[in-house]
Amino acid sequence: MSKYLFVIDYQKDFVDGALGFPGADKLDPGIAAKVRDYGKGHVICTRDTHFANYLETREGKSLPVVHCVKGTPGWALYGETAKACEEIDAPCIDKLSFGIDCGDPAVLAVLPEQAEEIELVGLVSNICVISNAVALQSRYPQATVTVDASLTASFDKEMNEKALDVMESFQVQVKNR
Repeated sequence: MSKYLFVIDYQKDFVDGALGFPGADKLDPGIAAKVRDYGKGHVICTRDTHFANYLETREGKSLPVVHCVKGTPGWALYGETAKACEEIDAPCIDKLSFGIDCGDPAVLAVLPEQAEEIELVGLVSNICVISNAVALQSRYPQATVTVDASLTASFDKEMNEKALDVMESFQVQVKNR
């Protein structure tokens, strides 16, 4: 069976950096364990990726907090999750927006040809996790897409719950809620 784990933007800037929030660090042991359970060839990470001109971009004008600038410490994956992803040589997709661009040849080179099951974990539930759930559901229309609610979070608990509700409404299975 083709089953994949997508670790969404579990980066230093979202955990304890520029956009970090209380509780984000508590996801680390669970995400790292899940990465190791899925193992090599079944885990793909995404990294929110910005550049020096971030504040001049559409996103930067709406969220004027410089974060996840490529090559900086805040751009790197966080903690034990980073170690687990390195151990299994998990590929990373550098994404320039909230969701992956499934039309980008560099992204397509990393994505599996087919997937029966896709599980998402990581940050932030109401922005990048939900965006990637939509993108992956569109890319793999017959796959079961799941989000592990115990391994995703938001800086806004109410928005986290609403995002989980919305994902359920478009047939993403939400577990461990």
